[in-house]
Amino acid sequence: MTYPPQQPPQYPQYPQQPQQPGQPYAPFPQQAAGYGYPQGGYPQGGYPQGAPVMQQRPPLAGWWSRVAATLIDGLLLGLIPFAFLIVGIIMMVMSVADCVDETTGAVASSCEPSTGAAGTGMVLIVIGGLLGFGLSLWMLYRQGKTGQTVGKKMMNIAVVRERDGQPTGFGMAFVRNLAHIIDSLPFNLGYLWPLWDEKKQTWADKMIGTVVIRTR
Repeated sequence: MTYPPQQPPQYPQYPQQPQQPGQPYAPFPQQAAGYGYPQGGYPQGGYPQGAPVMQQRPPLAGWWSRVAATLIDGLLLGLIPFAFLIVGIIMMVMSVADCVDETTGAVASSCEPSTGAAGTGMVLIVIGGLLGFGLSLWMLYRQGKTGQTVGKKMMNIAVVRERDGQPTGFGMAFVRNLAHIIDSLPFNLGYLWPLWDEKKQTWADKMIGTVVIRTR
């Protein structure tokens, strides 16, 4: 017995959709909350030619480097204004030293303090206060624009937004500085939180959405 030759199966023909010049590619997967990694991993076969390159997430800064940067900034903000304040106070005290009775320690009512020394001392105290305030604003501006204060630059770390790795700007740097008040309550626990936190964030970092990274 012979069988008739089998015909190959026929499949329906679908119209081809050629790629038109200037037509965009299919949308990329949505990015995760942190910058640098797309949600669900990278698509098989890679991205099409011309797709934007994803930024690699830099390593997070250690707790001790953050402490060292804070101490450096504290010395800069404290020592220079404090020197003006101390000199000013000493000059004001010396302006009335000649009017103090060495036996009783009382100030003679008829004695007039040196107005020159007292005035100079007051000027130095005001300069110290203004200098401390100005340095604090400059530090916040520098951190908001570049992510680094003087101490952070020396320790090669920077504060950036978690979502895209960019500096926060002056406004959010100021808010983050205020949020550190919460880190000090209770018992400075928020400052210690990076020791065991997965993202090494303080409570202020979590509130503002920032991370501290290593720059080298």
